[in-house]
Amino acid sequence: MTDEDYLSQAVALADANVREAGGRPFGAVVVKGGQVIATGVNEIGATGDPTAHAELTAMRKAAQVLGTPRLDGCVVYASGQPCPMCLAAMHMTGVAAARFAYSNAQGEPFGLSTAAVYVEMTKPLEAQALDVRHTPMGDPAIYRAWKGLAQS
Repeated sequence: MTDEDYLSQAVALADANVREAGGRPFGAVVVKGGQVIATGVNEIGATGDPTAHAELTAMRKAAQVLGTPRLDGCVVYASGQPCPMCLAAMHMTGVAAARFAYSNAQGEPFGLSTAAVYVEMTKPLEAQALDVRHTPMGDPAIYRAWKGLAQS
């Protein structure tokens, strides 16, 4: 199968989510080694979970199928351009590649663009609209404890 085939699946999922579930128009497919591992749709409205984006929903399912939080070698196919949260999750889990059908520019007229969030996140923390501050709490003993447990 080609990228276009997997993207067509993601778009079909998004379409069904709108028409059948009254959800938002986003679908995603996670592929590894040419096999579909998991699919997902945007479930924010259905679950009330603000992180239930199609890509994250599909990635959670893929991690369960693979039995690991690492998605090394996987490709995520999304109907829309991944938002910064979804893209960060792909980086953090080792996703090898991402492909999307519709860009932020195409989603903008419908209120479905995250381009402004991408711009905001390029600013230094102190210049962002979200008040993010480092409040030092001394020695990070919890990190050492975790590292010691993770190595045993």
